[in-house]
Amino acid sequence: MPRARETAVYTHGHHESVLRSHTWRTAANSAAYLLGSLTPGMRILDVGCGPGTITADLADLVPDGHVTAVDHAPGILDQARATAAERGLTNVDFAVADVHALDHPDETFCVVHAHQVLQHVGDPVGALREMRRVTRPGGLVAVRDSDYAAMTWYPASAGLDDWLDLYRRVARANGGEPDAGRRLKSWALAAGFTDVTATSSTWTFSTEQERAWWSGLWADRTVASAYAGRAVGGGHATEAELRAVARAWREWGQREDGWFSVLHGEILCRKDAKDTGDAKGA
Repeated sequence: MPRARETAVYTHGHHESVLRSHTWRTAANSAAYLLGSLTPGMRILDVGCGPGTITADLADLVPDGHVTAVDHAPGILDQARATAAERGLTNVDFAVADVHALDHPDETFCVVHAHQVLQHVGDPVGALREMRRVTRPGGLVAVRDSDYAAMTWYPASAGLDDWLDLYRRVARANGGEPDAGRRLKSWALAAGFTDVTATSSTWTFSTEQERAWWSGLWADRTVASAYAGRAVGGGHATEAELRAVARAWREWGQREDGWFSVLHGEILCRKDAKDTGDAKGA
């Protein structure tokens, strides 16, 4: 039987406004729930590595081990390689991959990590089965995803309400699930994991600098990124409506009392030490 392949379209693309956010991410602000489980000699697979900032931090944390970083988009891997090279890391390698059909043998990695990935894939349960397959018995699958419906802000803004409604419609039309955070535990259980620790954490943007950065990148993303093209091309919004949403973002960013919180669901799934088969039967 042919192996499953990705069917969803990545909503954001890799416009500068998207990478402005992605390159800000670190292991500390995006994978804190995992860090206490790492030891220096581990072999890690980082799925959906993007520009490689989290990857590089993970490689620093396993100096006697190795990190393999993969992404579905070949172009972004050049930036990830540059990030590793700038930091002088020699224990990391990069490859193009599809999380639904990883090109690694069973039981290869101590840890398989994915940050903001499952919300964008066509079959998140299948992806978790595949991540489980390449994890060693007793090893960990660590996943963190935002949950758009749980994002909240102050003060109220009809324009940001429009943004949230539009983003969720576009993401789902592309085959993803923007409210992934709340679903992670359910997906993990469906994928065959029996030892799942589910937690949550937030990013919060409230200072003048944080508001300017967060609102600016979303305003630019709304009118200039692949997301903008998919919103218009898919008939979800007009260019005028996108400009109105971008204005609402900038207006919110200028509010001294502005506050925005991004909720993330997190799961640490330990593969049963007796689980030495593949995950197809899960």
